[in-house]
Amino acid sequence: MSEKRGRAEPFPEGNRLSLRADCENCFALCCVAPAFSASVDFAIDKKAGQACPHLRSDFRCGIHTRLRTQGFRGCTVYDCFGAGQKVSQVTFGGQDWRRAPRTGQQMFEVFPIMRDLHELLWYLTEAATLQPARPLHGELARAIEETERLTHQGPGVLLELDVAAHRREANALLLRTSELVRAEVRQKKDRRGADLIGAKLKCAGLRGANLRGAYLIEADLRGADLRLADVIGADFRGADLSGADLTGSIFLIQSQLDAAKGDTETKLPPSLTRPAHW
Repeated sequence: MSEKRGRAEPFPEGNRLSLRADCENCFALCCVAPAFSASVDFAIDKKAGQACPHLRSDFRCGIHTRLRTQGFRGCTVYDCFGAGQKVSQVTFGGQDWRRAPRTGQQMFEVFPIMRDLHELLWYLTEAATLQPARPLHGELARAIEETERLTHQGPGVLLELDVAAHRREANALLLRTSELVRAEVRQKKDRRGADLIGAKLKCAGLRGANLRGAYLIEADLRGADLRLADVIGADFRGADLSGADLTGSIFLIQSQLDAAKGDTETKLPPSLTRPAHW
């Protein structure tokens, strides 16, 4: 089965709209809740729960158009998968943490939990569109329903949730999906969790490869064949994807592309966008 014909439609793309960041309906939780340290990705240190100094009173970023040049590349590749608006508008009913500071700390603690759940929903929803995984569509539908149910729980329940256990169950299902999708590739490389930092992989044949959790930081992947490769959790920071073919790759997300380098010749799945800095 070709990559172009490899998707079914029990879960149309429209179902993913709620899993895309809607900053207009979020109280800038990604600018407050996470901690970060001064590095190549962030120009300053910031504690968890502390607002970034560039956050304006209207919850907008004061240097949004200059984040990369100002040393905040990490902000440009962050994706909350829609958790920000879910926590802001649903979990806390539109309460502004500035106007209701007593809710702030709890809101900041709930946010990463919600993000984990929404990220799982993104992967599960993709899995449910893949034609070779049709035997698992029933299980995937139930996993999606249960994960969605958890996202609508109150703050107290979410804070007590064993997210790691739920993730393990979902990941097992995603791995089974991956194996079914990649089964058509007879000879495929297993590089799960491999240290491929700076690896010379120009024009490499990685079709159907298992690259789950692989470290591909600054790797040379120019012209590489990554069709049907499972790239869930792979670290593409600084990797050169110029001319690479990622059509049909499994579990590729926008933030992975945003962290990498590429060009107009890089072939991407239709659901993802070519980063502006390419």
